[in-house]
Amino acid sequence: MNAQPEIAQSDLRNRPGAIMDAIQIGQSFTVTWDGHQIGELVPSRREWRRFVPRQEFAAMSRTAAPDVSLDAFRADQDRTADQGSGMD
Repeated sequence: MNAQPEIAQSDLRNRPGAIMDAIQIGQSFTVTWDGHQIGELVPSRREWRRFVPRQEFAAMSRTAAPDVSLDAFRADQDRTADQGSGMD
């Protein structure tokens, strides 16, 4: 399953400005020609994006680390606060 949208070669010819704008803000595309996937357009990684598109965030979240125990998280915070308070 391909997470990025497909774009026909004819769209590149007919809507280059809109496509370049989308790539500039982080969108990637799979390019098709005559119905066959032939390549990808991806943003340059030289510049940091200011946001992550919703679809990309959702895809990354599906493969993120397992759920964190809220009780264990709070216990870690309490231990850290107790060690760093300097008020013994």
